[in-house]
Amino acid sequence: MNTDSRKLHEECGVFGVFGHETTDVASTVYYGLFALQHRGQEGCGIAINDGGVISSYKDIGLVNDVFTHDVMLKLGHGNMAIGHVRYGTTGSNDRSNVQPIVVNHVKGRMALAHNGNLVNSTELREELEMQGSIFHSTSDTEVISYVITKERIKCDSIEEAVNRAMYNIDGAYSFVVMSPAKLIAARDPRGFRPLCYGQTADGRYIVASESCALDAVSAKFIRDIKPGEIVVFSDEGVRSITDHCNQCDSALCIFEHIYFARPDSKVDGCSVHHARARAGELLAKAHPVDADIVIGVPDSGLDAAIGYARESGIPYGIGFIKNKYIGRTFISPGQASREDKVKIKLNPISEVVRGKRVVMIDDSIVRGTTCARIVHLIREAGAKEVHVRISAPPFISPCYYGVDIDSKDKLIACKHTIPEIAEIIDADTLGFLPYDDVKKIAEDGDCKGFCLACFDGNYPTIIPKDDGKNKFEQKIDKTKKKSKTKDDTNEEQQ
Repeated sequence: MNTDSRKLHEECGVFGVFGHETTDVASTVYYGLFALQHRGQEGCGIAINDGGVISSYKDIGLVNDVFTHDVMLKLGHGNMAIGHVRYGTTGSNDRSNVQPIVVNHVKGRMALAHNGNLVNSTELREELEMQGSIFHSTSDTEVISYVITKERIKCDSIEEAVNRAMYNIDGAYSFVVMSPAKLIAARDPRGFRPLCYGQTADGRYIVASESCALDAVSAKFIRDIKPGEIVVFSDEGVRSITDHCNQCDSALCIFEHIYFARPDSKVDGCSVHHARARAGELLAKAHPVDADIVIGVPDSGLDAAIGYARESGIPYGIGFIKNKYIGRTFISPGQASREDKVKIKLNPISEVVRGKRVVMIDDSIVRGTTCARIVHLIREAGAKEVHVRISAPPFISPCYYGVDIDSKDKLIACKHTIPEIAEIIDADTLGFLPYDDVKKIAEDGDCKGFCLACFDGNYPTIIPKDDGKNKFEQKIDKTKKKSKTKDDTNEEQQ
């Protein structure tokens, strides 16, 4: 388990490539996943389609560690492929939960890679199990694969099966599906998670969670896939199915702009870098302070710090050096080690902050423990004052759509006032981005609505009665004894 409580964990990243000729598609997916590594660092996988035969490889670890030279050679060539980088919010960090998932059924094979979180996965899984389905993982991605497969057996095409399945699955999902002859990309009707596609100079189509992955493989961005849209790539060309479009209000996760996406990406028509800089500008207007320098906490705090400095007129400086070799999978076996991890990962530049009144910009405070450690590092480096500014409103509610925002009892903003939080983290002052400003950071994009449930508790879907994250991984509690009735005993004997 990852024990870094400072940040939210990333989502997942999906990538797909479709071409008419057999080429080294494995390398294309490899570079695409490398560009999406920030979205998931627990595991990764690639599935290759060579003339209708699908082969795959997946494992725990980073892209560069899992896909060695020998593994890449064994994957071989094909005309299409899909890939996935994982951070799981449903299901443990186990190889069985790594994607893509490959399914064999009576009409052929199918591979699926998914980003998001279903709110009705527990109910769907129980229903499928009662019908005889056997699950090999504990992720909701396998639920989606079974729902699509169930429909595929009854209809004439994979795109029709996906279309029918989308009437039954609910929540956040952007996924790619590969059949023997087609590549399908689909996005949920509210558009919680981003998905886009482009084309390379040699005519291959690329689907990715973020536009930065298109850049990584020299593909020209064509457009974002619309909320509720299904896009079909086949030898007949590109076709769009819009049966699920405009059925509900859009609800793009605002944290794609605040934290998850890479700053060189565009999400639904809005530059992520611009959105974060805009958040910093709005933060400076809402919470001005007399200071000597503005610094950002790497990486997502940097763009907001630039915006804050630009609006306030306070000089911007590079306050931290981040160790790029420490990933989120870095093992921290104990509390002392967790504290050491902050020092290993971030080191303040004393010459920049010594004797100065510092404005420190970060993207969020979850529990507050690691934020306090970072403030302590700046003070140790000689800062006279530390004024913390957060480029998002306070968290007051958990997330059910794939963001690892914990229960209310673990969110510091649910227990303490802002002045109390400032005292806990040892900041001279503390300011969050006002709730009314958060939508403004991406208002120049194409998205018409955002999910802000973690800030206001207003969820765009039903709230699952049981989030199901660990339901199928819980150990049997042998200390609990059930008093048996006569009927229970007879049933056991039968």
